[in-house]
Amino acid sequence: MREGSMLKRAAAFAVRYRIVLLLAAIWAFMTATAPNFATTGNFASILRASATHLPAAIGLTLVMSAGHLDLSFGSGMSWAGMIAIGLQPRLGWSGAIGAALASGVVLGLLNGALVAKARVNSFIATLGTLTVVQGMVNIVSKGGTLAVQDFAAGDWLEGAILGMLCPRVIACLALVVVAEAALKRTRPGRNLLLVGANPITAWYAGIPISTYVVGVFALSGLFSSANPLMGESSLMLVIAAVIIGGTSMQGGRGSVVQTLVAVVALVSLTNGLSCMGAPHETQLIAGGLVLGASVLYDAWLARGAALRKGRRLALMSESVSRSEG
Repeated sequence: MREGSMLKRAAAFAVRYRIVLLLAAIWAFMTATAPNFATTGNFASILRASATHLPAAIGLTLVMSAGHLDLSFGSGMSWAGMIAIGLQPRLGWSGAIGAALASGVVLGLLNGALVAKARVNSFIATLGTLTVVQGMVNIVSKGGTLAVQDFAAGDWLEGAILGMLCPRVIACLALVVVAEAALKRTRPGRNLLLVGANPITAWYAGIPISTYVVGVFALSGLFSSANPLMGESSLMLVIAAVIIGGTSMQGGRGSVVQTLVAVVALVSLTNGLSCMGAPHETQLIAGGLVLGASVLYDAWLARGAALRKGRRLALMSESVSRSEG
């Protein structure tokens, strides 16, 4: 009995901290096999690369916690970058970045309106805006790239100030703390999780569902445009990290901290494979395998919850029949 209890506790521990165990396993394997992986400079590179993807991952975590999906953030990042670089000579970096942030909010509000007001499925709505925005990016850039003439601020953001940490990494970590606290410790955050878990119950509780849906899409657009250093190449890694981090694809469950750990884990995986000399295709396959396993696990959890719910309903029906008899 005691042995069985210990196994159950161990299994529960592994399930609860699976993303941390995954990160530890990746670091242990890469440290043993990948040349120059376990170095201070390389860990600093991993943190900087993770910070590039993290703002968009936070926004997507909030959207998926509400039971929806945002595919447009990659194009939004590219569009925000185009706006910032294009307007910098006229407005300076402060004005250009402000315009880029505003463009992200506008994109998010459009997505939110399509989903909450027009009742368009979030996958279809954001796939459409992704296509439109990416077309706009290609028109503005004429199929090429825009050069940055003066990026002294960027050099400061990348400079180490606390060991391996640079200002951009510190800002992203602070954003994680604020977002996690807002999601788990505030009434709006709990309301958002209820909207994702059970919209009907949320409606009966008087929660303005449309307002929350539009709001999280606006935040997703804002966070994506806050770090326009990447674009379409960030799409799959961010989606994978949010799902691997435990945010439910059905809504109602999500953690920004676990998303952070998942981002670091996936970046560490691709970084370690790069240190080993693996081609880009191998890195994609490895990330895809991890994502596939996480999706299957999420589906298995959802099926188990549905079966337990079905059993409860059957027991309730049986109890009612017996009482009537």
